Amino acid sequence: MEELLKVGIADYKVGTAPNRIISYGLGSCMGIFLYDAISKIGGLVHVLLPDSTKSLATTNKAKFADTGIPLLIDAVQAKGASKFRLVAKIAGGAQMFQFANPSQIMEVGKRNIEYVRKTLQSNSIRIVAEDVGGTYGRTVEADLNTGLYKIKTVSKGEKTI
Repeated sequence: MEELLKVGIADYKVGTAPNRIISYGLGSCMGIFLYDAISKIGGLVHVLLPDSTKSLATTNKAKFADTGIPLLIDAVQAKGASKFRLVAKIAGGAQMFQFANPSQIMEVGKRNIEYVRKTLQSNSIRIVAEDVGGTYGRTVEADLNTGLYKIKTVSKGEKTI
């Protein structure tokens, strides 16, 4: 029987077909979906910030791109996925607020995108699709039966990657 696994902010879930995994309200946050099409095992992490080395509170590894992605890789492998078959689909990284004098520190979405790409590359995980940037929030849903990643927005409609 199909189950809908819900991922909160700074959280992750791993599952198998026919389940789906959903995460609501990605603004500058990123939703990283890893999937093994042969085993139909996948996982989704909702990272809040790019870099754990810039924070004092690092106990929740899912909170950061640089620690959350390796955490998710380990979790999907523990469930039976092959790291060599994993592919990534990513979404989020929006610039939700406009600042009069923007600094790099305020560009969290842009830095999240950069760190997600860099962390996936350093772990030899290929990004096969993405919907990143912009100025609007997203809700993402991963289908573990098909590997499709549905992105829903209020202003831009819905698309599947």
